[in-house]
Amino acid sequence: MNYAVVTGANKGVGLEICKQLTQDGIMVMLSARDEKRGLEALESLKYSGLSDYLIFHQFDVADPESIASLTDFVKKQFGKLDFLVNNAGILGATFSIAPGTERDIWSKVTNGNYEFAEECLKINYYGAKRTAEALIPLLQLSDLPRIVNVSSSIVMLKGKGEKLKGVLTGVTTDEKLNDLITEYLKDFRQDLHRSKGWPTLISAYTVSKVALNGYTRILASTVNRLNTPINSVCPGYAKTDINLNTSTITAKDGAVTSGKLALLPKGGPSGLFFVKNESANSEP
Repeated sequence: MNYAVVTGANKGVGLEICKQLTQDGIMVMLSARDEKRGLEALESLKYSGLSDYLIFHQFDVADPESIASLTDFVKKQFGKLDFLVNNAGILGATFSIAPGTERDIWSKVTNGNYEFAEECLKINYYGAKRTAEALIPLLQLSDLPRIVNVSSSIVMLKGKGEKLKGVLTGVTTDEKLNDLITEYLKDFRQDLHRSKGWPTLISAYTVSKVALNGYTRILASTVNRLNTPINSVCPGYAKTDINLNTSTITAKDGAVTSGKLALLPKGGPSGLFFVKNESANSEP
């Protein structure tokens, strides 16, 4: 039996990834920060024929104690781990939407306050990073461990900010990424992020996903002796709560590439960023 953990999986793309993995006979731990919503998601699959391959565990990627608890649970429940899909994430911004203007949501978005930005980086980047690092010892017990970090094609936009150029494809380290985020948060707190060349549209979210892609390359290089596919992916602009369900692409369609990357064979591509089914490892 193969085992998977999917974070942020009580709805949207995360839930669809769980469904697709279970259809391949994989036992999936559906994890979510909100226990009530996670159990409701599990209950919704009760009569689908998939629930026999799903278990729920409450999990907050921003909480070190919760990461330790999840790791211990996986060790006791599964004994190893074959797949990790880091899907949990937040926008780190707010919308001011009047009825009838939902199609123009990105002109109505604001970056919010410093606490929004800090939480966004804590969940989207540090949460995924610390979860992966905690679970790597269990992934190393698998014959073919795979890691998928759910990212966003916003990292490819020219408007992502001068400060982030080179992070996606250039040589970087954990220390450099940490310094980059520390500098960003300092500038954001002082309201200097625009003048200093940081992204302006969903600012913290963009920084978090650029950092996540950078970390994906670092991680793939670090554990390449395992011949392990470790990649990041943009599932496409899928209809989810994060964009107020304004897309025309379903969450099910958005989950397809993530599921395929999780099932890559031994020796498959690693350290890459995929947008849908295509590698996008070039700086625009």
